[in-house]
This record gives sequence, structure tokens and C-alpha cells, in this order.
Amino acid sequence: MSEKHKVADLHEGLDGIDLKVRVIEAREPKVIQTRKGNRVISEAIVGDETGRIKLTLWGKQAGVLHDGEAIEIKGAWTTSYRGEVQLNIGSRGEISKIDEEEVPSPDEVPKNVPKAESKPGYQGFNRRQKGGYRKGGYRRE
Repeated sequence: MSEKHKVADLHEGLDGIDLKVRVIEAREPKVIQTRKGNRVISEAIVGDETGRIKLTLWGKQAGVLHDGEAIEIKGAWTTSYRGEVQLNIGSRGEISKIDEEEVPSPDEVPKNVPKAESKPGYQGFNRRQKGGYRKGGYRRE
């Protein structure tokens, strides 16, 4: 089940995120190599009155956003990369345009970005952990 969020409240490991944001910058789609083969993505910087965050749009969502749009995102999830929380949306998520008044203008969006926290015992998504990589190679039990 999805719940409404604000950018400043986001942390890694969340799923089913709904939020209303302004597109500050939208980039063109590109093809990247993943473990599952080539995937099409695009990236955007989006924000609300509490901050801004990098959004990665996967598959059919790639390339649908334009600078300045007011949108609602439903069914997104978070990861972290290089100490910053990132938002992701794929084929199960939805993006729809909303009234301009529902989100601040691009120049009213604060520049702060949610930081990833190290929590004792927390094993959230981290690109190095996902494949079993550990510093110094794979560990055998």
C-alpha cells in the first residue's frame, strides 16, 4: 500500500511511495547495461517544499518528464548511491500531471537532498551488497 511522502522524509529502502513534486530538470533517455541486459532509463531532479531528489525512470517511464512540470508520482521506491537517497519509478508506478499550485515553483524548491544514513543492522539496497560483493572479494562460508 502506498502512502504520501515529502522529499525530506525519504530514506533508502522505502517502497510504494506517493508524492507530488515539481520537475526541476529532466534528462534525455539513455541505454545502460545491467545484470539483466540493456535497460532504458532517464534521470530527473524533482522536488517539493522540503527538498529535491534524483529520480530514475526505468523502461516505459524513461523520457516522459519535462522541465517545470508539476506531477504526482505513485508507486516509487528508494535506493541510495554515493551517500544520497534516490527515487526510482518503473513499469508498476504511475506519473500524472497535477495543478501547478499543488507544488512550489522550481526556484522555491530548497537545494537540500536527503542523505543516506548508516543504521546499525540495516541492510538496505546498496549496489555493492546486492550481488554479494564484499571488500576484498567474495566471502565463502
